[in-house]
Amino acid sequence: MGLFEPDTDIYRDRDALREDYQPTEIIGRDDELNRYISALQPVINGDQPNNIFLYGKAGVGKSACTRYLLDELKQDATRHDVTLSTIFTNCEDLNTSYQVSVELVNELRPPDDQINTTGYPQHRVNEMLWEELDSLGGTVIIVLDEVDHLRNDSILYQIPRARANGNLDDAKVGIIGISNDFKFRDTLSSKVQSSLCEKELQFPAYDAEELRAILRQRADTAFYDDVVSKDVLALCAAFGAQDAGDARQSLDLLMEAGDLAAEENVEELTEYHVREARSRMEESRVKDGIIGLTDQGKLVLYALLMTEQAGKTPTRARDLQARYELVCDRYGVSPLVPRRMRDHLNELAMLGIANSTERNEGEAGGRYYEYELATDRELLLDALSDTVDNVGDPERLKQQFQRS
Repeated sequence: MGLFEPDTDIYRDRDALREDYQPTEIIGRDDELNRYISALQPVINGDQPNNIFLYGKAGVGKSACTRYLLDELKQDATRHDVTLSTIFTNCEDLNTSYQVSVELVNELRPPDDQINTTGYPQHRVNEMLWEELDSLGGTVIIVLDEVDHLRNDSILYQIPRARANGNLDDAKVGIIGISNDFKFRDTLSSKVQSSLCEKELQFPAYDAEELRAILRQRADTAFYDDVVSKDVLALCAAFGAQDAGDARQSLDLLMEAGDLAAEENVEELTEYHVREARSRMEESRVKDGIIGLTDQGKLVLYALLMTEQAGKTPTRARDLQARYELVCDRYGVSPLVPRRMRDHLNELAMLGIANSTERNEGEAGGRYYEYELATDRELLLDALSDTVDNVGDPERLKQQFQRS
């Protein structure tokens, strides 16, 4: 017998719990799907497609709904003799319009006719893009997932206006932008807003009941009968609702719990497996997040830890500045100016290590943000001690925290 043998006691199809799995039915998004269908209706009529923007936090079904509806739309388009092509591009590693244009050209070209990612002027790359789109013809929908990673938005202006500007003759092109940042629209130039954001859809967080239904649907495919109880699914859903209504996190939690049960060679999941899986995942997430921080980011986190320990959170960035400067002084590091320190606070919030809450006190107090920890202090401190590089001895870090 080899070291590795198939294990089929728990899972029927483990991949059904993965992010890239496309279910045959979308659960908990009836209202959003109806509005989305209405926004896509011009395609089936043979008209110029709408440009559509989807907003919502990670794990609330934006990408899943998009793939589901576009699959349905392509089938219906074939029945109605409408030529439809779709292109999916993730912008996580593409932060300029130039990079997006090159990516789209290469998506449309065969593998042996790709262009280099550098060396062309922007207008030439755009010309190649128009040539490829017109060669494709018909209706083309370009999906830009995580579009908020773009630092400049010229491509978001060029594509919607390509036909009106005479760059396209045969292709009718629409953009679907997917963003986790509700404020991304406000960062776009006014000309892009007017030409791009024709239809906007908001995706709210899932509640516990919706998460239970999603988990039940996936569990029925992923696990053998009687492996996962209602109580286990309810606990995963409760944690997911607590964690910002993120279906992706709930499914990851269920899969981690299933892996633990498989490791123990038992025949069913229990609430113990869920709680143990959550503890492991949280520890890994925090450590990975802190490893990715700069030394200054770690010092800002340490200052927030000290403030939490003193019972003075939530705190405004300006009130945290003095404690942050004290931490920097202890480690012989020059402190950042308040604006840059706030950038690190916002990064902690983006990573889920801290919470950022907007306050508005009207004309008297104005608008500002307050920050507090979103993760267990001891877990953060252990992870911070394990990953501090050039800001002092890790053991001294713990001692300083305990004395503060």
